[in-house]
Amino acid sequence: MKELIVNADDFGLSSGANRGIVRAWREGILTSASLMVGGAAFEEAVCLAGENPGLQVGLHLTLVQGRAVLERQGFPALVDGNRDFGNDPVLAGMRYFFLKPLRKRLYAEIEAQIEKCLAAGIVLSHVDGHLNIHMHPVVFDVLCELMPKYGITTFRLSRENLSANLAADRRRVLGKCADAFIFASLAKRCRSRLDRLGIGYTAEVKGLLNSGRMTEEYLLQALDSVGEGVTEIYFHPGCRPCAELDRWMPDYRHDEELAALTSARVAGKMAGLGIRLRNYRGEVKKYV
Repeated sequence: MKELIVNADDFGLSSGANRGIVRAWREGILTSASLMVGGAAFEEAVCLAGENPGLQVGLHLTLVQGRAVLERQGFPALVDGNRDFGNDPVLAGMRYFFLKPLRKRLYAEIEAQIEKCLAAGIVLSHVDGHLNIHMHPVVFDVLCELMPKYGITTFRLSRENLSANLAADRRRVLGKCADAFIFASLAKRCRSRLDRLGIGYTAEVKGLLNSGRMTEEYLLQALDSVGEGVTEIYFHPGCRPCAELDRWMPDYRHDEELAALTSARVAGKMAGLGIRLRNYRGEVKKYV
């Protein structure tokens, strides 16, 4: 059987992101969302989650291009005086790997983000990360300690079939090759430990190589390569005008991704291919 988890990242980033996610859930194929606890619209997202109890919510762990839960502490510091992480994911990744004094602060911040979700009444079923930072070796090791502690049973193991992606979209070939290799290597490191911990993950994750450009045209082609078992596809739907979306992701096609998620053509093709919609808990969603 082919089953598909359709997730929206950046829930809580802004009102524009929240509006897009809730509309994709109510009117489209979306089955789950991942919550940014440091986002400007976190409280609004929590209220919307309460109003839409069937929408599964996980943690969108944020350690780059966003705001921390904890205040700046010590040196070297994890964040600046405004509690903002750095904007460069490569530099952030290098700092987290090579600066060992940061590891205790990373642990504290990751745990604080989990606990803020739980305190807001969100029952977390899965963890992923902003810019897939959850796959970083140091961050992943922390999560392996904290997921069992807090009853989190599923994890986005980010890796995507390169050839299938390129068959649907030939743009950014060299960049996609690099991303596919990096995340395949990270996934290989993560998989055995997830198995030992009993943490679940999907057979593949689509959205990594076309992040921000998950349009209807692309999705209609990408659905042909959905294999047997459970696959996740993630999106960044949103409604403009929205200053926060323009600030952080000016090139992302948020409105087009929302259109793809609510497309009758997409839903029709999924039904024709025999793809069943579900979330990480295994709850099935009927096509709208």
